[in-house]
Amino acid sequence: MTIRVVLADDDALLRAGLALVLSTADGSGIEVIGQAADGLEAVALCRGLTPDVVLMDVRMPGVDGVEATRRIVASHLPTRVLVLTTFHHDEYVWGALRAGAAGFLLKRASPERLIDAVRAVAGGDAVLDPAVTRDLLGHLVARQPPRAAAPPDGRLARLTDREREVLRLAAEGRPNADIAAELLLAESTVKTHVKRILAKLDVRDRSQAVALAYRGGLMASPPHDI
Repeated sequence: MTIRVVLADDDALLRAGLALVLSTADGSGIEVIGQAADGLEAVALCRGLTPDVVLMDVRMPGVDGVEATRRIVASHLPTRVLVLTTFHHDEYVWGALRAGAAGFLLKRASPERLIDAVRAVAGGDAVLDPAVTRDLLGHLVARQPPRAAAPPDGRLARLTDREREVLRLAAEGRPNADIAAELLLAESTVKTHVKRILAKLDVRDRSQAVALAYRGGLMASPPHDI
């Protein structure tokens, strides 16, 4: 099945490069069906073409990628948003996650990583670049006031201790295989835990669970390897 993609970035040269990578890779099964230079155009293309995935730059003139993501999600389109960022400490990325993006990736990611990420997001998974996740969370935590007085999110109380461990590692951008190795579990067991976490937290995907973990105080200190 062909994965239909829209590219949204104000850099025409970057869009051309992304289109070339996605469209010419052997057996990628990806088709670029539209390109947008700003968020407003990206939203219009998604509403008109209903792509499977939109690769969204968060920093664009006019309507930025965060607001564009919010509008796409609010429209209940089948399109899933994969955010592309240049910066590790890009707070726009966190805003896009809260708006409903399915994940984020550095623009300098390898072609293979980009293609894998598009496939994963199209398949309903979330993509959280580990380097961006660790740096972004550490940067945000350092800027936040102490959370001791903040009431915990009640949904997090539904999780078992093991599920909280899995969510904490997922919030660091760790893939299932790494989480399984860390907790001495089978990867299939980790996948089952993730499904239960999403159900208990009443969130759509892994990226929304990560956003809730941070807002709810589960990530009360920077990840251990920052």
